[in-house]
Amino acid sequence: MRLKLSALFLMPGIVLILCSCNSNRFFRETHRIPDGKWDNKEKITFSVTIPDTSKTFSLYIDIRNDVNYPFANIFMFLDTRFPDGKIARDTVECQLADYDGRWLGKGAGSIKYNRFLFQKGVRFRQKGQYSFTFEQAMRISELYGIRDVGLEIEL
Repeated sequence: MRLKLSALFLMPGIVLILCSCNSNRFFRETHRIPDGKWDNKEKITFSVTIPDTSKTFSLYIDIRNDVNYPFANIFMFLDTRFPDGKIARDTVECQLADYDGRWLGKGAGSIKYNRFLFQKGVRFRQKGQYSFTFEQAMRISELYGIRDVGLEIEL
């Protein structure tokens, strides 16, 4: 009986803690890459509406790879299209393994998850629709081992 009462009192606290996590998340979306094969012609686009230009944001890139990924890092091109139609291009490198070949990130087994801070303190200067388009830039046409690419924006 005491065990049931303890569980009854603990449950609301656990729910509150879980609900309070990521309360500063503004946007999060992940794109699954079919069969873990990212063709260099395949672009991944996320669309985000920014309603307020007074706030600052942090942008994160989420990557899930399997342990058969043949490189220690990944290079990507990131095109940001602004509401006025202008485009800015960045080249992004994300380190997935250390110099000894040990996989970085979280996850047990054959899949690893990494979250990379791309930009901090970003203030969007225009209200409206932004699009963020990723393409792999590894100089091979078919890149195996990348399972998901995601974009997360936090306040």
